Amino acid sequence: MNNLKLKLLFFAGLLIISSAIFAQDPNFQIYLCFGQSNMAGVAKIEEQDKTVDSRFRMMSTVENKDRGRTIGKWYAAEPPLCQCRTGLSPADYFGRNMIKRLPEKVKVGVICVAVEGCDIRLFNEDIYKNYTATYGKWFTDKIKAYGGNPYQRLISLAKLAQKDGVIKGILLHQGETNSGDKQWPEFVKTVYNNMLKDLSLKSEDVPLLAGEVANADQNGKCAVANLIIDKLPDVIPSAYVISSKGCTTLDDHVHFNSAGVREMGKRYAQKMLEVQGY
Repeated sequence: MNNLKLKLLFFAGLLIISSAIFAQDPNFQIYLCFGQSNMAGVAKIEEQDKTVDSRFRMMSTVENKDRGRTIGKWYAAEPPLCQCRTGLSPADYFGRNMIKRLPEKVKVGVICVAVEGCDIRLFNEDIYKNYTATYGKWFTDKIKAYGGNPYQRLISLAKLAQKDGVIKGILLHQGETNSGDKQWPEFVKTVYNNMLKDLSLKSEDVPLLAGEVANADQNGKCAVANLIIDKLPDVIPSAYVISSKGCTTLDDHVHFNSAGVREMGKRYAQKMLEVQGY
């Protein structure tokens, strides 16, 4: 009788595990997006940006009463994809360009956590508290919107999303604040490795795509950072750098304008599709 009970428990366990596995939709590709202001979105959301294919989804990472969005729920990926009053993000046109090329049965979802002006170490869970009060109240309010810990908000929602689909990549756009810091690639490596560990992912399955900041050909004020960003694949073999050459900016020469954002998003998608063999 005891042996029978053990066998029943064993098969019940297998059934539960199998159900959990098949609950994931392999045709729902999920991408984690993080960084600072250009990832959050500063560019103006124009009329052409307001219509989006239903195959492109976003998970809300903050409460957004204006749009009726709740943390942890999937919605049509109408911008803004990040915080409540942000603008157009590269994540927008990454997703739009992905679904143009992927088979019709495939959906794409993004989870975007970004804080304007942040140091990359804000996403290092061991030391993030040293970087939560950099610019005063407006900055700390951004942190509070993510429950006081942007990295943990991204990870907790990523775990939730893994019940629905498969995480296929990580997109990073950050570097202006760390411009000139030669340790930046190592800082990024720490964050990336933590993400892989916390989400039980493998680097060979989940590449990291990092975008350059506003380029020297646009008189980018932080363009020197690109010399360091370009070295990221030397430190992370599964990393790819997305060129910002020719991507137009706002008058501040730090933030991309709407056309520049669209082009950056397209380039992120082109590289991800290339990595996937399309």
